[in-house]
Amino acid sequence: MIASLLPASVTVVEQFEDIPGEEPFPGEEDLIAGAVEVRRREFVTARRCARQALEQLGHAAAPLRSGPRREPLWPPGIVGSITHCTGFRAAAVARRIDLAGLGIDAEPHASLPAGVEASVAGPAERARLRELEAAVPQTHWGRVLFSAKESVYKAWYPLTGRRLGFEDADLHIDPRAGSFRARLLVDGSRAGGGRPLTEIRGRFAVGRGLIVTAAQVHRRHGRTGSG
Repeated sequence: MIASLLPASVTVVEQFEDIPGEEPFPGEEDLIAGAVEVRRREFVTARRCARQALEQLGHAAAPLRSGPRREPLWPPGIVGSITHCTGFRAAAVARRIDLAGLGIDAEPHASLPAGVEASVAGPAERARLRELEAAVPQTHWGRVLFSAKESVYKAWYPLTGRRLGFEDADLHIDPRAGSFRARLLVDGSRAGGGRPLTEIRGRFAVGRGLIVTAAQVHRRHGRTGSG
């Protein structure tokens, strides 16, 4: 599902089931020490997806450690993202020479829990969600917005090293194109220099009981988006 949202330069591995009893990869055991069984299964399968994707880019299997915000620490020269939700795990990786930033997310295709929309969407975004719901009522647009912002954050953080709150991006969804655009409302200066980020674009899909989103930051001219 996610592979269809990204260019051919991105390698994606997806799984809809876990391997019963699969153990953590050596060197990753401490990352889920004390985790409940559901969390362990998510972690182990998603990390396996990441290693398989990296192997397709020529990287030998190795522990994939986590950073200060639990983000995966990719090998040098690689950008990537991991996601998991009930019944789905996925990883996407690309060479840094092809993409500057990458973020993916998966969510169940269901309404957001009560009260969540108000905390993740501003007044203008909520008004646009009502318009989308009237036009295409079979899609849970609040969950699409939530997932898109998660993908945007995953693309943003490795480039800036800073938090991006839900309130720090104004998201526009194009239901016909299956795309979204997040206008960034905070300083988008990159930690390593280069053109500041002002917006991040991506695509979404709905199917198999899931909402999947993918955001990317292109290298050339600091351009962002899916085109």
